Amino acid sequence: MSQQKLILPRLFIVSPCYNEEEVLPETISRLTAILKHLVRDNLIKSNSGMLFVDDGSRDNTWSIIHQYNKSNPFVCGLKLARNAGHQNALLAGLMAAKEEADIVISIDADLQDDLDVIRQFILEYSKGYDIVYGVRKSRETDTIFKRTTALAFYRLMEKMGVNVVYNHADYRLLSKRVLDNLDRFEEVNLFLRGLIPLIGYKSTNVFYDRQERFAGESKYPLKKMLSFAFEGITSFSVKPIRFITTIGFALSVLSVVMASYALVQKLIGNVISGWASIMISIWFIGGIQLISLGLIGEYVGKIYKETKRRPRYIVDERLSSFSSINGEEIKNRELVYHK
Repeated sequence: MSQQKLILPRLFIVSPCYNEEEVLPETISRLTAILKHLVRDNLIKSNSGMLFVDDGSRDNTWSIIHQYNKSNPFVCGLKLARNAGHQNALLAGLMAAKEEADIVISIDADLQDDLDVIRQFILEYSKGYDIVYGVRKSRETDTIFKRTTALAFYRLMEKMGVNVVYNHADYRLLSKRVLDNLDRFEEVNLFLRGLIPLIGYKSTNVFYDRQERFAGESKYPLKKMLSFAFEGITSFSVKPIRFITTIGFALSVLSVVMASYALVQKLIGNVISGWASIMISIWFIGGIQLISLGLIGEYVGKIYKETKRRPRYIVDERLSSFSSINGEEIKNRELVYHK
C-alpha cells in the first residue's frame, strides 16, 4: 500500500439532480448521516462533503439545495445555466469536486443505489484501488422487458468492442488521479461508463441490491434509455459502419446470384412474372439504404459537434460551504468552473 493511501482522504459525493424536489431532503439526510459515521470512524477527513448539481431543474430543486447549504456544513451546490443532460451534469460535478477532493463518489439522487456500500467503496480505495464500481447483484426487481433489454445492451456493447462493466450505472468511486486523467478527454459526446474503463487504473467491483425510487418519477423512460444506448455505441465503436459495409457486400453477392438465376431461367424459357417479389426487393433494399444513410449521418453529426468545441455545460451559480463535523473548521471556497 502506498504512503498516499495511508493519509485520510477527503471525500466528496457528487449527485446530479433534475427535478428531484420530492426526494432531495431525504437524500441529503441519509448522506449526511453516512458522512458523519465515516468521519467518526476515521475513514475520511472531517471537511468532506456532498455536491449536488442542479441540471436545469424546473421545480424547487435548487431552492432546496440553497436552503440546506445554509444549515448543513456538508452541502454545497452547482447550478447549470440550462439542462445539459445527465452525463454532462455528472461531469460538471466531478470536475468541480476534484479540485477539493482526494476521492469522489458519484451517485444519483433517487436513493435507488444502496448508500451503505459507500463505506465499502472507501475500504477498497484504502487497499489501493483507484476505481471502485458499484455493480448490481441482480435485476430481479426489474420488469422482464427492462431486464431483457439491459442484458441485450451490455452484450451488444461487448460485441461492438466497448469495455463496459455489466450492471454498472454511474455509482462509482474515483480517485483524484483518475479524475485528472478524465479531464483530458475532451469529447462532446459523453458516455462515462465507457470512458472510465479506458483510463485503465486498478479497479474493483462492490456488489449491492438496487431499490425502488424513494419518491418522484424516473428520468429515464424507454425513449431516453434507447437514445443513451445508441449514444454509447456510436461514441465508442465504428463497427456499425463496418456492419453496413458487410450488408452491402452480401446484398451485392446476392444480386449477382439472383441475376444469374434469372438469366438461366430466361434461357430455358421458364419466365414467371413476379411483381410481388420485385416490390418486396425494392422496399427491402430501399429500407437498408435509408438505415445506412441514417447511421452514417449519426456519425457525421457527432463529428460536426466535436469540431465546434462548444462547452459541454455552463455554470450559473455555485454554493460552497466546506466545514468540519463540529463546525470549528470552516472553509468557504469557490468551486472551479470547468468547460
